[in-house]
Amino acid sequence: MEFPDFTLDTSMLEEAAEPDPETTYDLLILGGGPAAMSAAVYAARKMMTCAMITKDFGGQVRETSEVENWLGFQNINAKDLADSFEEHVKSFDIPVKLGTAITTITKEKDTFLVTTDDAVTYHSHALLLSTGKRHRPLNVPGEKEFVGRGLAYCATCDAPFYKKKKVVVAGGGNSAFTTTLDLLKVEAEVTLVNAIKGWQADASLVERVKRAETVNLLDNHQIVKIEGTDRVTGVLVKDRQSGTEEHLAANGVFVEIGLLPNSESVKDLVALNEQGEVVVDCASQTSIEGLYAAGDVTTVPHKQIVIAAGEGAKAALSAYDYLMRKSLI
Repeated sequence: MEFPDFTLDTSMLEEAAEPDPETTYDLLILGGGPAAMSAAVYAARKMMTCAMITKDFGGQVRETSEVENWLGFQNINAKDLADSFEEHVKSFDIPVKLGTAITTITKEKDTFLVTTDDAVTYHSHALLLSTGKRHRPLNVPGEKEFVGRGLAYCATCDAPFYKKKKVVVAGGGNSAFTTTLDLLKVEAEVTLVNAIKGWQADASLVERVKRAETVNLLDNHQIVKIEGTDRVTGVLVKDRQSGTEEHLAANGVFVEIGLLPNSESVKDLVALNEQGEVVVDCASQTSIEGLYAAGDVTTVPHKQIVIAAGEGAKAALSAYDYLMRKSLI
């Protein structure tokens, strides 16, 4: 079979139409990150009727500033990369429902029913869950009260507000060290608090942060309280070895202690691991026939943009094989 020329023409891009609740699509794609967008491109190339339901486009890519491991680019602006993904998807005229959360997913015979938080139900013969992950909270007193008032989860969004101010970063992995580097760009004075003994970030990131004179590293320490009145004024930190506590003055707190999978909509439908990730096989198939998953919401290791994009493409092709095998397409 010959395929038409799918060369991207951004001059022809328009706002995508919304999915039709009366249509049973070949494939519904839930999510808008690299896995979902890659899947949408491959589904379109396979001539599948598909639609997307997502809160936004870009996923976690839009929460970072630069990407240094996307093949073909030594360094690329993360927003530019996410925008190029979005333009590519929109060039196929795929129906997209934006700003909506999934409430329930069920299966009746060979049809999946996906209901959104505005009480609309959509139908498809195959389904791809690529809803990604969300930030893990500290779950300490003061956290909920000060969100948006000195407590943040996105350095790309909020780091510029802390120019030459005192900031505490919670975490010890790559995201915490990347956030610290973002804050150093605005000349912030940063205290990095790691609740687990031993830094988990890549050695290159740790080395860059350690060279900074305005960074204080507190390993094996735990934030036990966010302090403030109208806004954050500091944190209470506990040394996990000695048990002693101290108050650290701070104008802001960035929480970077990991992510939780957005798998609630399928928790009673497919197999999950102990972390709540969707269990998939090498073909991106879940424990329910016809339901595929890709990206950070799954058990696939190494949560990277390039891996998510590849898994999304693989999931779309696997869904196509399933539809062909079942004579649903």
